[in-house]
Amino acid sequence: MNRPYTFINVAMTADGKIDTFERKGSAISSRQDKQRVDELRASADGILVGGKTLLDEQPKLTVKSEALREGRILRGLSPNPIKVGVATVADIPLESDFIKTGNARVVIFTTSQTSISQIEILRAHGVEVFVHDAPRVDLNKMMLTLKKIGVDHLMVEGGGTMNFELMRLGLVDELMIYVAPMIFGGANAPTLADGLGLMRSDAIALKLQTIEPHEDGGILLRYKL
Repeated sequence: MNRPYTFINVAMTADGKIDTFERKGSAISSRQDKQRVDELRASADGILVGGKTLLDEQPKLTVKSEALREGRILRGLSPNPIKVGVATVADIPLESDFIKTGNARVVIFTTSQTSISQIEILRAHGVEVFVHDAPRVDLNKMMLTLKKIGVDHLMVEGGGTMNFELMRLGLVDELMIYVAPMIFGGANAPTLADGLGLMRSDAIALKLQTIEPHEDGGILLRYKL
């Protein structure tokens, strides 16, 4: 395969929301699920987020457990996976947790809509910036680049638009969904897959692999695409 094995991991409510209408990064996962996610991060070569998540939430994308970080080091890896951000305009502040938190390689894919000065500032602070001369980042091209820089196993942590585009383009191998026993509601609250959407005839087919109940009443669903 000339791209990384790619899996989306997402926590959503029983009504399919990955955040409230406020879009402030509401906690959804249980303690048990947070531990599972940390183990997933530790097993990945890279963790990817889309522009809205990158710029609004400024995620750390690091492995929280010291034992898991040490396990990576013993395997000859960096303590944390490569952080991968995708943004049409990469106006990300240098004090963002995405850039400054944790010992990790930081990679950003953006377009020529990002100013040259901003690209130079990011590069001067150790960020690897790949610029696509197009209205949006070419996700197929991005995957080829990720494979070349050593990402064989890619974890995607949203948001909904990024999830949808990757699945629409056939770039996702596996989908893991933790369904929490709660309801957010809200017509404008983000969902697992947003973007433009598909006709019924073009729906993305999933093949259920496992169902795992959690102690808090949530369930973990694993699908192959």
